[in-house]
Amino acid sequence: MKYHQSPKNKRLPAPCIVNNGTLVNPQDIQRLLRDLSRVRYIYIEDEKQQSEGVGYLKEVFSDPHHSTLIANCTIYLNLDSFDYLELQQASSGESYFDLVQSDRKLRLIPLSNPLKKQTSDRLEAAAIEAMMAEVLAANWDVQIDDDENLSL
Repeated sequence: MKYHQSPKNKRLPAPCIVNNGTLVNPQDIQRLLRDLSRVRYIYIEDEKQQSEGVGYLKEVFSDPHHSTLIANCTIYLNLDSFDYLELQQASSGESYFDLVQSDRKLRLIPLSNPLKKQTSDRLEAAAIEAMMAEVLAANWDVQIDDDENLSL
């Protein structure tokens, strides 16, 4: 028995983009960029490089009333400043992101590795747990000592 879908019920699958492609959905772009932290940026206008530097991506948001700001090594990125994002891969295998609006392009090149960040986050969590265990154990020792001194 075969199942036939009517054209009305037919849904197209969501796109699957791997290392190269164009994103137009602001939520997809935001999800992709929010994992970045340190980046090298290149600002290009009319195919000429206008500015470049290194910065920390502090915030990725979408608001028609605010600007994208890059100053003092800090980046506040408003997705409403751009029409789409081109996800590309350099010959070295590293990904980079071109945010495009008309004849302007803001290229973001990640300088931090999310795999290393997850490992360091796990190590930090483990260190905090170990420290808390030591503090609790020391607190219990003090309480036991106080109880013993009171019973004398």
